[in-house]
Amino acid sequence: MRLKIKLIGLLFILLAGSIITKAADIAPGILMGTVTDKKDGTPIVGATINIPDLKIGTNTDANGKYVINRLSKGVYLVQISYLGYSTFTQKVDFSKTTVLDVQLQESSIETGEVIITGVSKATELKRSPVPMLAVSKAFIDQRSAAGNVIDMIANLPGVSAVTTGPNISKPFIHGLGYNRVITLMDGIRQEGQQWGDEHGVEVDQNSIDRVEVIKGPASLSYGSDAIGGVVNLISPPPVPEGSILGSVQGTYGTNQGLFNNSFRLQGNQNGLIWGAILSAKEAKDYQNQHDGRVYATGFKEKDARVMVGLNKSWGYSYFNASLFDDEQDIPDGSRDSISRKFTKQITEDDAFRPIVDASQLNSYAIPVLHQHVQLYRIYNNSSFNLGNGNLIVNLGYQFSHRREYTHPEDATIAGLNLHLTTYTYDFKYNQILGDGYETTIGLNGQYQNNTIGGATAFPIPAYHQFDIGPFFIVKKSFGKLDISGGARYDSRTFNGQPAYIDTLNNKYPQLYVPGNGATPPGVIKQFDALNKTFTGVSGSFGATYNFSDAFLLKANVSRGFRAPSIAELSANGPDPGSQIYHVGNSSFKPEFSVQEDIGAFLTLPNVSASVEVFNNNIQNYIYQQQVLNPDGSPSVNPAFPLYAIFTYTQSKARINGGEVSLDIHPTSWLHFENSVALTYGTNLGNGGKVPDSLKYLPFIPPLHTHSELRGTFNKGFGAIKSLYAFVGLDHYSAQDKFFSAYGTETYTAGYNLLSAGLGGNLVNKAGKKVIELFIEGTNLANVNYQSNMSRLKYFDNANTAPGVQRGIFNMGRNISFKVVVPFDLSPHAEKKI
Repeated sequence: MRLKIKLIGLLFILLAGSIITKAADIAPGILMGTVTDKKDGTPIVGATINIPDLKIGTNTDANGKYVINRLSKGVYLVQISYLGYSTFTQKVDFSKTTVLDVQLQESSIETGEVIITGVSKATELKRSPVPMLAVSKAFIDQRSAAGNVIDMIANLPGVSAVTTGPNISKPFIHGLGYNRVITLMDGIRQEGQQWGDEHGVEVDQNSIDRVEVIKGPASLSYGSDAIGGVVNLISPPPVPEGSILGSVQGTYGTNQGLFNNSFRLQGNQNGLIWGAILSAKEAKDYQNQHDGRVYATGFKEKDARVMVGLNKSWGYSYFNASLFDDEQDIPDGSRDSISRKFTKQITEDDAFRPIVDASQLNSYAIPVLHQHVQLYRIYNNSSFNLGNGNLIVNLGYQFSHRREYTHPEDATIAGLNLHLTTYTYDFKYNQILGDGYETTIGLNGQYQNNTIGGATAFPIPAYHQFDIGPFFIVKKSFGKLDISGGARYDSRTFNGQPAYIDTLNNKYPQLYVPGNGATPPGVIKQFDALNKTFTGVSGSFGATYNFSDAFLLKANVSRGFRAPSIAELSANGPDPGSQIYHVGNSSFKPEFSVQEDIGAFLTLPNVSASVEVFNNNIQNYIYQQQVLNPDGSPSVNPAFPLYAIFTYTQSKARINGGEVSLDIHPTSWLHFENSVALTYGTNLGNGGKVPDSLKYLPFIPPLHTHSELRGTFNKGFGAIKSLYAFVGLDHYSAQDKFFSAYGTETYTAGYNLLSAGLGGNLVNKAGKKVIELFIEGTNLANVNYQSNMSRLKYFDNANTAPGVQRGIFNMGRNISFKVVVPFDLSPHAEKKI
């Protein structure tokens, strides 16, 4: 039956593509023009022309000219950009306009940023009332020291990450994460047991060229689980028509001996788009001055991605397939009580732990106790011209396989073995009605099937889940005023399957399938049947008023909806990675939130500034609490005496705060960038007084300030172009407002981190890039610190001597070297730019 469902889902995706290939061709549009310097009229060579809604673009030639063929008729946003110049953005009607000449003005600031996430059509970031941020490929390239794609954005204002070592990070937005933040890959929901702490986002960081973040409830466009926001990871855009371009990339990190290598090749021939990315990275245990090398923090990851698609006058259709394969050590923080050196488990009864020797700490080998996470993904992004609008269809299939090997004497037996199959669907019809009303009506959701493979621990049951949600969005500009809003209705249905565990008749607990005979002794019922349906209404309304090109105000009110996760509803078992025995509660109600946002933005020739504040009130907020015995001691399950029992509860909560940024650029090449982000999370309880230990919400980041002095020399010196250098300081204040109940969180001291970087492009005599070089240093002062967002802060022996600083510290000094060698295999490549 499951095989049939998979085949039907794959057939569904393939049929969407076949519809396109049979579609009648529409008379194509064309756009051509010249891009010049406004100051002296000289042509700008290599400027990028991009039409985001059509996934099409090109570059200007040696004369500053460009041509884009096979354009869909209609009104679309055109973006023209070049490093060191203000970005040009304008809506163009391709049924009326075929020539667009543009003069770009030199500028030390970036303007005209365009976003595609959570909007009906591509929109200038400054005109969207929804609080958002976006980072480009240039930003990502310069974060070469980041261990994964989430770490690349984790220091942005309002964004943070809960981590379990260098390669495990989960995004948090304004203090909300896990099942409250949706991660997208090219608009397709990323699904892989988000409730778990001990694994990261299953995406190859080398395949990401752009990231867009919605900071607040985004249930309107994406449904349940977007109550905290959305992180959209966007793959490389198509290369210009007639091109075959590629690159070889290598990165080395000094702290953990990280090797991160990637190969990229893309082509575009007469609207046939294709591409492939292959990556491999590995690292040994990271180190700091306090702990030395931290045992069991190494990893090996392999990734592959292929894409093929069509860009035609009827629209576009891209098919993507990818594989993520990560073997990750499982740290537990155990130490020798005298030397405080790390120890390791070697027997099932764990009666004796030897000290880990130096050779193993410096080895790239994966130990017996590790996890193996794989995610297979196939998805299609399509857009069809239909009537006087366009129909967007996004269909996806994912299979997530997560195993944790936790038996030191039986290396091939998985302690945890979960299989999650997900089919996602997303249909949107965009149309301009009346006098410029941009409208979208849509329907999206997903079907999930979770099964349990051969394992010895069973924290969640096998289940089916189905989501469906119709919605509409309306956007309209009235001169200087832009307004947008919409509403949505969601329904999520769970069908959990009962399960029995045999605890006595095998070496390890195993699933038991009841038969007609008597149930053997030691067989217990692990999960009851579960049939639940959750429904909710969400919506958003906001406005942006552009007082001038230099100053604007934004305001937005949004209501979010989140159904409880399967873990919160029916968990009943140990999770080896977190050392917690989870117990769910099937009587939960869905979470609802109402968030108000307001922001002011100023852009002057030499100063840019912004102030954004938000207030988010959440009903039925779900969090974990430890189960205690009558005498106050921690309660444990006799079958798992080393695992503390945690159950879930609900209450009212409030999260508020804001971000302030100031960028001073006295010259065209010098920037002094500053930002401050502050988030408070308060447990309001259910009407009674809330104990001090429960007063604050878990995983709330402390006050964070970032200051960076940056110099950019776009014209460079001689054969070195696009040169940049920066030095930065991040200050994290002490976090004394923490969820202290049951020792869940503890006080975290403040700290300061120094970083620096430089890079540039080496070009040949023809001005063509030969090598791109990026160097970044993090924690250059080699500070010993613990982030309150690091789970390793709490990994240690059950008991330690008085005065010992418990837990594992974050990474020490790290310097990363990244080299990219581009190559051009285009026909007549010597004539191209």
